[in-house]
Amino acid sequence: MAEITASLVKELRERSGAGMMECKKALVENNGDIEAAIDALRKSGAAKADKKADRVAAEGLIAVAQKNGVAVLVEVNSETDFSSRNEQFIQFTKDVANVAIDSGAADVEALKAAKLGGSTVEDAVNELTRTIGEKFEVRRMAKVATDGVLASYSHGGRIGVLVALKGGDEALAKGIAMHVAAMNPEFVHESDIPAEYLEREKAIELGKMSEKEKAKPAEILEKIVSGKVNKIKAEKTLVGQPYVLDTEITVADALKKAGAEVVTVSRLAVGEGIEKVVDNFAEEVMKQAGLA
Repeated sequence: MAEITASLVKELRERSGAGMMECKKALVENNGDIEAAIDALRKSGAAKADKKADRVAAEGLIAVAQKNGVAVLVEVNSETDFSSRNEQFIQFTKDVANVAIDSGAADVEALKAAKLGGSTVEDAVNELTRTIGEKFEVRRMAKVATDGVLASYSHGGRIGVLVALKGGDEALAKGIAMHVAAMNPEFVHESDIPAEYLEREKAIELGKMSEKEKAKPAEILEKIVSGKVNKIKAEKTLVGQPYVLDTEITVADALKKAGAEVVTVSRLAVGEGIEKVVDNFAEEVMKQAGLA
C-alpha cells in the first residue's frame, strides 16, 4: 500500500474540489494513484471535473506578433501583477515577440539565444531583472506559418490565440480565435480525441449510473452511454461547440458556411501549469513563534 501523505490529499482536493475525507478515502482505495482517485471521485459525484488546468497563478503577459504569413505567441512571466503592468515590461514583451518572428526561432530556447539589440534575449531578460528587481522569464512560445488564412487574437495580454484556416477569410479566423480564447476547447476535431480518453469518460459515465440503470438491456445501456459520450465530444472539441459569435450555430457550421477548415490552433494563457505558492503571513508568524 502506497503512503497517503497530507500533500497528496491536498493535491487531490485542489484538483477535484472534493472534501478531505473523500479525497483520503479515494486515495486509499486506489493505492495512492491520484488519477484513478480523481476518476473514482467523478464517478461518485464528489468531483465534477479535474481542476488541474485551473491552477494558474503566475503573472506576466502573452505577447502576439504577426507578419507575412507568420504569427507567434510569447509568454513572459513576472513575479507580480504590478510588474507585468510596467511600461518597460510591456514594451519588452512586444520586442521579444517581434524577435521571435524576425529571427525565425522555432522554439523558446532558440528565441532566448536570438539577438535583441546588442545582446541576446536571455541577456536582456537578466538585465530587466536587475533593473526592475524582480525575476522574469521567457517561458513559452507558439508559432504558426501558413500560406492560408491566418489570424491572431490577444485577450488583455492574458490569453493569446493563433488560428490558421484553409479557405474562409481573416474575419472568420479572428472570430474562431476569439472563440478559442473564451472556450479553450481541448481538441479541434473528434478524430483528435485519443481512444483511451473516450474509454475513460465512458467508464466514468457508467460509474455514475445507479444499479437500476445498469440493469437495463445492454443495447439500451450502450445507447445511453454513447449519447453521454457524444455530448462530451461536442463539449470538448472546437468544431462541436456553439460558436461564441453566433450561438445558434456550431463552429463546424460557421466553417462549412464559409467553405473553410481549421488547419492549426495554438492557445497560451499566462501561467498555465504553474502553481504559485501564496504565503500566509499570519501562519508564518505563528510557526516562528512556536504557536502553530
